[in-house]
Amino acid sequence: MTHLGYLLVGWGTTLAAGAAYAISLIRRGRRLSARVPADRRRWMTADDE
Repeated sequence: MTHLGYLLVGWGTTLAAGAAYAISLIRRGRRLSARVPADRRRWMTADDE
């Protein structure tokens, strides 16, 4: 393998690991946010008082 091949494999592995971690964080956050009771949610909701 050439130097360019090693470079591309290294960057590709790093980017793939970062993307997999980001996806897992988003999925975990969505799963956990669904467990919060409606009266305790303090974000992305605006009750008109």
